Amino acid sequence: MGVVLVFGLAACAPPKSMQPESPGPQVRSDGACHADRVAWAVGQPSDQQVMARVWKESGAGLIRPIAPGQAVTRDFKPDRINVYVDGGNVITKLDCG
Repeated sequence: MGVVLVFGLAACAPPKSMQPESPGPQVRSDGACHADRVAWAVGQPSDQQVMARVWKESGAGLIRPIAPGQAVTRDFKPDRINVYVDGGNVITKLDCG
């Protein structure tokens, strides 16, 4: 039975040719969020460049944009930066968790 399970899971993996060459973006810190480092972002548009800079400069391992009225989990993750945006896609608040 265990052998069948192993082969079954192996069948779910993408072919080697479809797997990414690089592991993706890497965080150069302990992954802890530091919202104070990115306070400059309040009032900025939440476009791709600004969001990438917020993610990098905050030191956070995760970034979570939050739109007005969006439901979010209440779990606390010390390695996550929350970026609140208004209806005009402008950053209004940043915090960790």
